Amino acid sequence: MSASGDEPTALDAVSAPDAEGKPRRTTRRFPLFTRDTARPEGGGRAAPGDAPAPARQWPILTVLSAVGLGLLLTALDVFRVGTILIGAALLAGAVMRWILPDVGMLAVRSRFTDMLTYGVLGVAIVLLALMAQPNPLLEIPFLDDTLHFTVR
Repeated sequence: MSASGDEPTALDAVSAPDAEGKPRRTTRRFPLFTRDTARPEGGGRAAPGDAPAPARQWPILTVLSAVGLGLLLTALDVFRVGTILIGAALLAGAVMRWILPDVGMLAVRSRFTDMLTYGVLGVAIVLLALMAQPNPLLEIPFLDDTLHFTVR
């Protein structure tokens, strides 16, 4: 307190108030223990809080179910259909991340990073599934030329 008693003075540097409204001492050192983490953008519940747990996380469950079905089809020797389904599930995850405001656990990083990651992986998996041998459904001529000069 100051000499007049009506105005508080700070002995150390202080920052914004903490959760209880008391000013915190600032320091340039990193904290020894992390108190909390920032939730990803869009990382809220996808359904109201009173809904059962699976209903709150329907976006990630949809993507994981489709990927699981794709893996099952791949294991049952329906390779092309299974891998296309896996890629389509990742593309659906990218679309949900773009359109829905809250996607629950489907949100891992920022919206842009999640969309880019899901989209690039989904497109790559679908393209590779379409180009798989034997009898590829998609042929890209410059890739065949590149393979000819490097391997054959």
